Amino acid sequence: MKTANTTKQTVLVLGGTGKTGSRVAAQLTEKGWPVRIGSRSADPSFAWEDRSTWGPALQGVHAVYLSYHPDLAVPGTTETIRAFTAAAISSGVQKIVLLSGRGEKEAEACEQIIMNSGISWTVVRCAWFNQNFSEGYLVDPLLAGHVALPAGSVAEPFVDVDDIADVAVAALTDDRHNGELYELTGPRLLTFKEAVQEIAKATGKPIRYEAVSTDAYKAMLVEYNIPDDFIWLVTYLFAEVLDGRNAHLSDGVQRALGRAPRDFSEYARKTAATGVWN
Repeated sequence: MKTANTTKQTVLVLGGTGKTGSRVAAQLTEKGWPVRIGSRSADPSFAWEDRSTWGPALQGVHAVYLSYHPDLAVPGTTETIRAFTAAAISSGVQKIVLLSGRGEKEAEACEQIIMNSGISWTVVRCAWFNQNFSEGYLVDPLLAGHVALPAGSVAEPFVDVDDIADVAVAALTDDRHNGELYELTGPRLLTFKEAVQEIAKATGKPIRYEAVSTDAYKAMLVEYNIPDDFIWLVTYLFAEVLDGRNAHLSDGVQRALGRAPRDFSEYARKTAATGVWN
């Protein structure tokens, strides 16, 4: 029988300053778990591209929350994840909780590396984040009242980052989640236009949504001096992943936490109240 962990041992939170990692770290700290942040600015420092930083960051760590920046879909990531997993095991890590992307074959290859590693694992496979609208590159278009994206009528089951953090923390602190793959979505499907309309309603501001071609979108990002690697990633996600393959709901939140996932309208209301879109 799988049992809960009673000993609170150090957890390394990679991407500990990001959307999910910051929330995971905050929850673990609140629950009294020793947390080590994995980021360039942390001490010890951690950088994916500098493998000499991995060992010191992994020293004395029991479990790892593995959030890879910028995305598991980036070419060459599988080799990095394989090397990191081997380093984690040699350092004595007992568990990895992997943040993965829904409908991304490259991400699924990374999942298999973790699953076949021989240590305890949980995979948290996620749909598009609600918080991409409030903690990322979509904030400026929303403030300007005009959101243009290469996304037409395809619907996405947007998931709240707070739900992701809740599931990840449960997996990191309770062995009953070992060996589970949780696919997380929100409770309903929304097109990007409908999501923007929900935000407009919550803010009381007119916000126009425009579906544009992938080429037009790339040209717009170049014009705003967005870095090439980010342009590649965002274009990949819209052109490849947002093709209808994810237009269905999953029950990962319900299975992991025994409750319904947060709805996008709740996210929009609460976020609007913070003034981030004013």
